[in-house]
Formats: sequence, structure tokens, C-alpha cells
Amino acid sequence: MLIRLLRAHQRPYRRWVGALVALQLLQALATLYLPTLNADIIDYGVVKGDTGYIFSRGGLMLAITIAQAACSITAVYFGALTATALGRDLRAAIFHRVQDFSAREVAHFGTPSLITRTTNDVQQVQLLALMSFTLMISAPIMGVGSILMALNQDVALSSLLLVIVPVLGGAIALIVSRMRPLFRLMQRRIDRINQVLREQIAGVRVIRAFVRDEWERERFSDANTALFTVALGTGRLMAFMFPSVMVIINLASIATLWFGGHLVGDGGMQVGALTAFLSYLVQVLMAVMMATFMFIMVPRAEASAERIDEVLQTEPSVVTPLEPVAPPRGEAQGRLELRGVEYRYHGAQEPVLRGVNLVANPGEVTAIIGSTGSGKTTLLNLVPRLFDVTAGAVLISGVDVRDMSPEVLSGEVGIVPQRPYLFSGTVASNLRYGREEATDEDLWAALATAQARDFVEKMEGQLDAHIAQGGTNVSGGQRQRLAIARALVHRPAIYLFDDSFSALDYSTDAALRAALARDTAGATVVIVAQRVSTIRHADRIVVLDRGEVVGTGTHEELMASNGTYREIVLSQLTEEEAA
Repeated sequence: MLIRLLRAHQRPYRRWVGALVALQLLQALATLYLPTLNADIIDYGVVKGDTGYIFSRGGLMLAITIAQAACSITAVYFGALTATALGRDLRAAIFHRVQDFSAREVAHFGTPSLITRTTNDVQQVQLLALMSFTLMISAPIMGVGSILMALNQDVALSSLLLVIVPVLGGAIALIVSRMRPLFRLMQRRIDRINQVLREQIAGVRVIRAFVRDEWERERFSDANTALFTVALGTGRLMAFMFPSVMVIINLASIATLWFGGHLVGDGGMQVGALTAFLSYLVQVLMAVMMATFMFIMVPRAEASAERIDEVLQTEPSVVTPLEPVAPPRGEAQGRLELRGVEYRYHGAQEPVLRGVNLVANPGEVTAIIGSTGSGKTTLLNLVPRLFDVTAGAVLISGVDVRDMSPEVLSGEVGIVPQRPYLFSGTVASNLRYGREEATDEDLWAALATAQARDFVEKMEGQLDAHIAQGGTNVSGGQRQRLAIARALVHRPAIYLFDDSFSALDYSTDAALRAALARDTAGATVVIVAQRVSTIRHADRIVVLDRGEVVGTGTHEELMASNGTYREIVLSQLTEEEAA
């Protein structure tokens, strides 16, 4: 999987990789030739006292060394360039895939895991690619070339390699095989750290309010210790690997000097040849050493590649139609209809919604009310295709939303979620999120309708006032009103308000609904609310109970005929107030 991932994303950079391989080859050939030149200087220059030969061969060695350094520097440049481009492309691929995910896929992976896969996992693969370009390409060239050059110096002495290389390879393979599962576990522990940290940062006010600081510290400490334990285990294996490799290399050098010394003493080998052989032996073992660095990184990069590929291979449950259908224009534009809608969460035994039939017409306000867990939010999320129905159909202007392109559907539907989110930037950049060409006058008009103009005018910079990530520098009520203003700037045919007035006081709630009635007079408005006062004057009220529609009508009709609705109303109002 790791090789497949690298191959697929390195394809656009084949020229860079080709240049890199050529440069590494030239560098390796230069490195392999230098010990032979050194042997010649010893045997034919130093031993015979030929100074001219020493200078001529020395000059050649200097020129080859300079060329070798130039090839090495250029190869590292191309390697870094290719690895960085690979990391950029992988992050972009994950980001674009996640952008296509529905809420189901996001919930399956979890936000902390997706963040880790986009950052840390990509970094591991990128680092492996960089090491491959700078070490792994030259390592086999150096290894094979050094063996051939060693055989050229002395065949009998080269038989030591038949023992040394397998022993070294076996030791490395044994250690790496134990590291692989630890690296997989390490990535999951990093996910857990991210999850705990994000929860603590996002929920710092709740933590302080309930004085749970110590408990949260312990929770983070547990996650941190779990990661530390795994990292310590891999660190111990890594620490054991290098001494093992060095012991084998040193023993090999001793054996070479021992047997080679006897050959020199018997006249079967020259001193220069022994020196060159020793250099080639070190080069062989250094090539194995370089491969060792790679083997250390491969298990973790392999685990990361599996996690990246899992995201890239996951097909979104909400797909764009091959031949999108545009909703017709006319009197029926903006008409919302749900026909026999059922929705079942992945792996759930029972559906959240079943047999839901609902019609919301343009120019009307349709309210949805029900107890907690009755499926109100899920129902709204089906309209903009945050999920797709598992049975039945959702139609806008007579067209199934599954047959619309995402751009057209977004233009038809504006949703204010239960927990509105503001992006880091300014008030204006948040309001223009749905319509970039909106003028300042459009923004102020939307703010006035959303009852947000007063507090925005008091902010430093007004429309250019800074908004922190998530809108944490404004109150919950202000965040809701800014989200409502953002939907108004969007100017869709259908407005969906998912309990969007819960953080507002009653007077602001009433003023906002009155202003909305004027500005959305020709649009379809669907409101989910817990407050009866918010929806009692709606043209149509739909009562949900355990995922089923148990009543439809006006406030007066439902009070008279629907026990579920009457129970909800009387839990908030007296008989006189409800009349």
C-alpha cells in the first residue's frame, strides 16, 4: 500500500525522480572509484616513492570528489523538492476527499483522526520519501558496486561478505518486525492525544465552571502516558538497533584486517589493495546502515500510508449526480416536500426517521417540534444533503435533491445549524461566506433583520471587526444572530432554522421573527424549535415523536386534537397562555 501510494503521487514528478536517480548513480560511481585510486597511490606512488604519480592521482581524486559533492547536493535538492511536492499533494488529496464526505464519513473517522492523518501521517510518508531519494536510491548502488569492487580486489577475502551481510540483514529484520505494530499503535495514540486536547480547548469554559481541571489533567496525562509508553518501546528497539549494527561492522573490520594482514604477509595481497578492500567493506556495511535508517522509518510510514489510503479509498455516501437536474422556475420554486422519508444511521438497528411526509410551501412558515431525540435535526439535515435518505425522497421544486448539483442545491437552501460556527476572519468575511459579491449595504440589512446590527456597530472595526475561530470572542446569542444574518445574505429559496433562536431572550426572539417574516415573505421557511412561543404562529406545525409525524396543523388545531403537542405546550405555558 505504501509503494502504491508513493507511486501514484510521484507520477507527475517522474522527470525530477529520473534526474535524481542519474545524479545518485554518478555520485555512487565516483564514491566507488575513489578507494581504487587511493590503492593505486599507495601501491604505485607511496611504496615506489613516485611523487609525480601521487600528485597526478591525487589531483584526479580531488576532481572526482568535487564532482561527487556537486552531484550529491543537486540530488538532495531534487529529492527534497519531490518529497515536499508529494506531501503537498497528499494533504490536498485528503482535504478534497474529506470535503466530499458527508457527516456520516466524518463521524466514522472522527475529527481528531482526520487532522492527524492530514498532518502527522502525511509527514511520515513525506519523510520516508525524502530519505528514499537521498539514501535508499544510492544504498543499493553502493552496496552492489562495493561488493563487485571488493571482489575485484580479492575474491577469497570477499567470502567474509557471505557471512557478514546475512547476519546484519537478519538482525535488522528481527528488530524492524517488532517495531511495525508499535508504530501503528503510536498513530492511534496520537489520535487520542488530539481528541483530548481539542475537547479541553473547546470546552475550557465548562471545565472551569465545574472545576474539573484536575480530572482533565489526569485524562490528558493518561493519554500522554499511553503515547509515551509506546514511543519508549519503539525508542528502545531503535536504540538497540544501532549498537547491534555497529558491533557487526566493527567485528567485520577486525576480521578483514586479520585475514587480510595474513594475505599481505604471505605476499598474496598488496597493502593498497587491502586498504581499498577495507574501504569497500565499510561502504557495503554503510549501505546496509543507510538501509537500516529506511527500515526504521518504513513501519511507521507504512502504518501512516494505510491510514491515508483508508481516507482516500472511502467513497462518500453523498455523491454528485452524473447528469444534474436544475429545479424549474415558477410558482412552485422553493416548494419542499418529503415523501415517505426514512433515515437510519450506519449500524443502527432502528431508523431515526420513518415514513415522514411533509410539505412546506413558499411564503409559509413550517415549524417542526418534538421531544429530544425525535429526529428534528436529522430531518433538516436531509434537505441540504448533509445525509442522504435511506428510503423515500426529499424534493425541492419537484426535483429530488439527489439529482441536483451541490452548487445548485446550495443556492436553493440556506441552513442555520443548531450549533452555528463562525470562521476566523471578520464579520464581513463570515457574512459573505454564502455570497461573495454581497455589498456592505446587503450585510447591514441582513444584520438589521437578524437583530445583530446594534452590537456589530459597537465592535471595533464594525464589519471589519475580528472574529476568532469558532466565534469564541462573541456570545452564544451574538453567534446565532450572525449565523442567521449569514443565511439572509445568501438569499436562498428555502430557509432552515435548526433551533437557531435558543440563545436569544424573548424580546429579541420576537423582534427577530417579526423582521424575518418581512424579509422572507416569498421564501419557504422551516423552523425547528423547542420554544412553543417561537413557533406557535407558524402557518403549519409538524409534530415529531420517535421519528414519526404524529400531528400536523396550526397551534389551535393541534392543541385541540394532538396529545403530544398539547403535552409539550403545557410543559412551557399555562392553559391561559397557550389559548
